Amino acid sequence: MTETNSEPRPAPRFLSAGDAALVVEFGNAVDPAINHRVMRLGEAARAAGLPGLVDLVPTLRSLMVHYDPTVTSRRAVEERLRDLMADTGGTPVVGRLWEFPTLYGGEMGPDLEDVAKRTGLSPERVVELHAGTGYEAFMMGFMPGLAYLGIIPPELELPRRSEPRVRVPAGSVAIATNLTNVYSLESPGGWHLLGRTPVALFDLHRDPPVLLQAGDRVRFVPVGRDAYDELRDRMEAGDTAFAPVEAEDRA
Repeated sequence: MTETNSEPRPAPRFLSAGDAALVVEFGNAVDPAINHRVMRLGEAARAAGLPGLVDLVPTLRSLMVHYDPTVTSRRAVEERLRDLMADTGGTPVVGRLWEFPTLYGGEMGPDLEDVAKRTGLSPERVVELHAGTGYEAFMMGFMPGLAYLGIIPPELELPRRSEPRVRVPAGSVAIATNLTNVYSLESPGGWHLLGRTPVALFDLHRDPPVLLQAGDRVRFVPVGRDAYDELRDRMEAGDTAFAPVEAEDRA
């Protein structure tokens, strides 16, 4: 995750978000280099124990810093964040690595054939490209446990569906624009469904209930129906022991 781009980086923008939050905006694109800057600042701010810090919310391109205005001020928070940005430099943030067994196509991935047709690829090639790429969790959002993962191979980039579905099953593995995700709960959705994983990304019986964190890494591993059913049955029976391949090692 080390950045090698030598082009000048734009200066971050500090924007007020009400009287108890500050947004640090690093750019205006979905770009791993921009997201790495967000993650580095978030990790540094958390480790520094900023006075009055209430919460940190990383997004694709910005970090929202919630603070207690009775303890600190916007100016003090901004000054401390600027100091932290100077100190962190290019230090990478490495999250946990997860491998999600995924059953592609058929009823689990009803859009696989259409994605293949629209991209001019075979269904097998679509799966090969999607599963052959490692992804980073740029941010959490939309629903509990859902992570926006990127970047997908450019050959697979498509806009969202023109007609969103009313119901998308939990565990659905989907793509849209240059991102992929796993639906953590059943919900409406307009992304293209390539497959499904039996891994529960959100489970109230698990501690913590949310599996992924921003900064984690994800790989999708194609499996057959038998392997999918076996893991699904284990999870439905209450097995919450699904673990990352590598423990987190955050710099």
